[in-house]
Amino acid sequence: MSLTTPKAPDYVPGHGLLQGRTAVITAAAGAGIGGATARRFLEEGARIVIGDAHARRLKETEQALAAEFGADRVASLPCDVTDEDQVGALFALAEQTHGALDLVVNNAGLGGTAALVDMTDEQWGKVLDVTLNGTFRCTRAALRSFKASRRGGVVVNNASVVGWRAQTGQAHYAAAKAGVMALTRCAALEAAEFGVRINAVAPSLAMHPHLVKVTSEELLTELTAREAFGRYAEPWEVANVIVFLASGYSSYMTGETVSVSSQHA
Repeated sequence: MSLTTPKAPDYVPGHGLLQGRTAVITAAAGAGIGGATARRFLEEGARIVIGDAHARRLKETEQALAAEFGADRVASLPCDVTDEDQVGALFALAEQTHGALDLVVNNAGLGGTAALVDMTDEQWGKVLDVTLNGTFRCTRAALRSFKASRRGGVVVNNASVVGWRAQTGQAHYAAAKAGVMALTRCAALEAAEFGVRINAVAPSLAMHPHLVKVTSEELLTELTAREAFGRYAEPWEVANVIVFLASGYSSYMTGETVSVSSQHA
């Protein structure tokens, strides 16, 4: 099977679904789901504050988006989600720059491949700290902001289908993503009393050009063969579902994890 076919559908234009909203998006630098979400939110009318642990790439992303959508709609701050002070600073910047917060996308996560029998405590702990604990820290910061503002809000977490489906070499990542799903459900119940919705997306295979370059043809062929469409998802296709969950179109949904997948096995 050729890696260039079948092709992704045409890009979907914005429809103003997030007009006037202020959003924090973590791990938003670069060409992945976070970067695609930042662009989609701007196309839907939102103002954004983006964070990422990679300061140079983050600044480049901010400058590119500001040039296209306006400097008054884009701000950034380096943020390592394993550091509570940096998380607090990111959320404070959103409130200082754009006023009260409306939307939060917890996209930061860390993967890796290691057999459990050989996995070190450091490997296990690092993946859990970024992927699960980082989502916890940012969700907590979001709920504190939303509760104080008394105007509601939405959180969208990035989980993964491996939180449901077993995969060798992925015990740490799968455990972290299953934890994100459980955190989403429990936090949603607590947040409902002050008008906040919390949901998650669970992508199967989303790739961008940089990932394709560092993935062997054999592995990519194997992975795409599991997908019903015979291709990987474009990051913006996952971002579209995040937009849906952040918008009023999902107003009755909370505590849910939406699979963004065509995987059939």
